[in-house]
Amino acid sequence: MTFQPVVPAGGVAGWRFLHRTYDTQLQTFSASPVNDRETKYFLENISNVKSAEELVSDRRLLQVALGAFGLEGDINNRYFVQKILSDGTRSDDALANRLSDKRYREFADAFGLGPGDVRKTGLITNMEEVAQNNLISQFEISVGETDETMRMALYAQHKLSDLALQGGSETRKWYDLMGLPPLRKMMETALGLPAAFSQLDIDKQLGVFRDKLSDLTGSAELSQFSDPDAVRKLTDTFLARSQIAQLQNTISPGQTALILLGA
Repeated sequence: MTFQPVVPAGGVAGWRFLHRTYDTQLQTFSASPVNDRETKYFLENISNVKSAEELVSDRRLLQVALGAFGLEGDINNRYFVQKILSDGTRSDDALANRLSDKRYREFADAFGLGPGDVRKTGLITNMEEVAQNNLISQFEISVGETDETMRMALYAQHKLSDLALQGGSETRKWYDLMGLPPLRKMMETALGLPAAFSQLDIDKQLGVFRDKLSDLTGSAELSQFSDPDAVRKLTDTFLARSQIAQLQNTISPGQTALILLGA
């Protein structure tokens, strides 16, 4: 039986509890029989994989590999996944480089099974990181079964800081964020952007994102999220806006105001 994460409430209050108990809950979740068994299987067998075809042919290995990048929904798309892996990331024409969702590029790069790539499936430290990231992702999914906004908030805790610290220009960082659906959704919500916003030209989206973030935090730069306090403030804003939206969908504006005021 898999441990079900505890999220006692929604909004900022529930987030405070989840954040405070995160390490303990993740450890308990990871040690559950199913998760422990699949992690051990992955680490014992991934070093034998020398091609994209070999990886996609083993469903248990592939489940962990995809899960580490939040791509578990592609488990049955074997040809597509094999193409992502076998193309690698070195060529501009590689499939992973042509997709807007940058998780595929990270996925392909993690295993190094494309032309000219250094194969990484035999690197123990790298594969341990993949296995751990899968456990984190599966924990986030389990949290999302109770509250999807909490899942996105958890994802942002590590992904926002990774993005802030990566090399390249601020513009490149923004485009990478826009190519990561969970992070993009969180940013849109935190900044109060409507659903139709994604229909704008990509360069116009960039301008709006930067302006709105500057209005909220005083800076349009994603590098600010190397500071945990900046991540915390954005997360709180995201959760508060999400809770308001949920309340507005179920009760009257007057009732919403009373609840938010603690009446």
